[in-house]
Amino acid sequence: MGIGSSRGGAADILTSVALDDDLLDIKLAPASSLCTTVRDGAVRLRIEPTGPAAEPPVTVHQMFKRTLKRYGDLPALAVKKDEVWEYITYSEYYQHCRTAAKGFLKLGLERFHGVGILGFNSPEWFIADIGAILAGGFAVGIYTTNSPEACQYVAENCNANILVVQNHRQLSKILQVQDQLPHLKAIIQYQDELRERRPNLYTWKEFIQLAADVPDSQLDSIIGSQKANQCCTLIYTSGTTGHPKGAMLSHDNLTWVVKRAGEMLGLGEQEVLVSYLPLSHIAAQVVDIWIPMYFGGTTYFADPDALKGSLVTTLREVRPTGFLGVPRVWEKIQEKMKALGAKSSIIQRKVASWAKGIGLQASYNLMNGVNSMPWGYTLANILVFRRVHAALGLDRCVRCYTGAAPITKDTLEYFMSLNIPVLELYGMSESTGPHTLSVHSAFRIMSTGKEIPGCKTLIYNPEEDGTGEICFWGRHVFMGYLNMEEKTKEALDEEGWLHSGDLGKQDEDGFLFITGRIKELIITAGGENVPPIPIEDAIKEELSIISNAMLIGDKMKFLSMLLTLKCTTDADTGEPQDELTPEALQFCQRLGSSAKRVSEVVCSKDSAVYKAIQEGVDRVNRRAASNAQRVQKWIILDKDFSVAGGELGPTMKLKRPTVSKMYKEVIDNFYKESAP
Repeated sequence: MGIGSSRGGAADILTSVALDDDLLDIKLAPASSLCTTVRDGAVRLRIEPTGPAAEPPVTVHQMFKRTLKRYGDLPALAVKKDEVWEYITYSEYYQHCRTAAKGFLKLGLERFHGVGILGFNSPEWFIADIGAILAGGFAVGIYTTNSPEACQYVAENCNANILVVQNHRQLSKILQVQDQLPHLKAIIQYQDELRERRPNLYTWKEFIQLAADVPDSQLDSIIGSQKANQCCTLIYTSGTTGHPKGAMLSHDNLTWVVKRAGEMLGLGEQEVLVSYLPLSHIAAQVVDIWIPMYFGGTTYFADPDALKGSLVTTLREVRPTGFLGVPRVWEKIQEKMKALGAKSSIIQRKVASWAKGIGLQASYNLMNGVNSMPWGYTLANILVFRRVHAALGLDRCVRCYTGAAPITKDTLEYFMSLNIPVLELYGMSESTGPHTLSVHSAFRIMSTGKEIPGCKTLIYNPEEDGTGEICFWGRHVFMGYLNMEEKTKEALDEEGWLHSGDLGKQDEDGFLFITGRIKELIITAGGENVPPIPIEDAIKEELSIISNAMLIGDKMKFLSMLLTLKCTTDADTGEPQDELTPEALQFCQRLGSSAKRVSEVVCSKDSAVYKAIQEGVDRVNRRAASNAQRVQKWIILDKDFSVAGGELGPTMKLKRPTVSKMYKEVIDNFYKESAP
């Protein structure tokens, strides 16, 4: 593509360096450009002469071998079978990955072709992912919520030779589109028995047995030929604004960022984590697979229904040392805890309220670098904080994080009041996950923290207040989008800066604050730029009954808003139900409303609820920067947004174009008449 840079880099390196007492050959494929879109391409690494970016590049296999030497006998993975946790050591883990790699070779995996993985988190998911890399292919996670057509698009785009599926439900999707996948050679189902026999369809056990026919020397030859500046993993975007794009990540992208991010977090040996977020997302892969591998941690697998209610049970059993939750996970925990608190006695509620005031002050003291604790902290810790932490399974968790979507200040302060600072991180698939991180010694509420050492941030075309597009530089910046040259040129400029599409600014201390997204920016008919997220968050903070809020008004004379109410969800399907959540019920009861269902509120246009919502909107409007940023009309929709309904992506991020199409008639009605 010809995108280059005058910055420090590495072209054709063949040298030896000492790393952890091992002499490793650091070999890079010849490359002159910082990006590529071809599957067997290589890139010039952004190696600097000194500092964190000067780290010698290594492949995934080299990193794994280093881990094996240090932590071979320690538990790497833990999975629950028949109510008992079973452990896989790093030595066993490595051998399992080699076996899978040989199985893939036996099935005909070609170099730089995909192994698609479609299923919930499990040891087989990890082993298939790493095995695909060792065998010289691409590891490709596919979202379990994908339709058959979406699965077909990803599998065809990466030239998948092999697809690994969890069960018959996921298998059936592939069978519907199998005739449209000319590169597909085999399908492997890793859970449950096969319901029917088909050519080139294998159980996991049958697949593993294929490895016996492939000599170690054949696999070792492929491993030895791999270069750190070549692609090993594809992360497909969730497709909220069009077809998914396959972000090409190199060995160096993965191995460099996990070391630097882990060191910034102060990770040590024997970290304990719970794997439950979709592994097709880069955040889950970095946190669940790669960081534990580098630092010798143990990853426990949650039950498949984790996000439907069983997650806290797993957390209480495992008691992780670190936990990452997307904002919706933290919001759900907050809602359940508030509902439980409402059932407490008056004395218990007063004690909790007193303790939470102390907890919030203690958390702000920590944020502001004040070493002293507020008066009463020790008693509050004994009476409330310790009990809450234990009940959530977070009693030994020293790092609680959130990312992948915006979170409200209300939710952050709620957990701060319980002495659980939830710290924000920020990045994207194209930056191999994290670009900025918050740590206990350096964080600001509503900030995503500071960049990882060795990375750089540029605020492009800043406004007077310093807000502009956030751009990244570093060894974590991806290679390019597979087979998408124009999209790659849009993401990477001529100097190699990755343009995030996010708007934000840095304060004088280097903390990054995200204010919105360029593509989400609403430009009114009067030409005023309105970032929707701050207004949406303000509405949700004012009104505890509101679950989701979506601002409307691009090219329109005024702003309007779609609102949904907090309701229960079906534990099996994730579909929103009609019944209001306990928190929403309390909101109604305080107003004197007897409504218990969403339909009761919407169909009757419950006067008390509608009046309270209008008053909340009015309060937000009074704080607006201009008249153009005030919400003039709103409507409560019949049901909440959900992944199952298509309004939310796999990480609970709002799919604005989809919602706009689904509710086009509702939106059009806002503007048939002039604003009130």
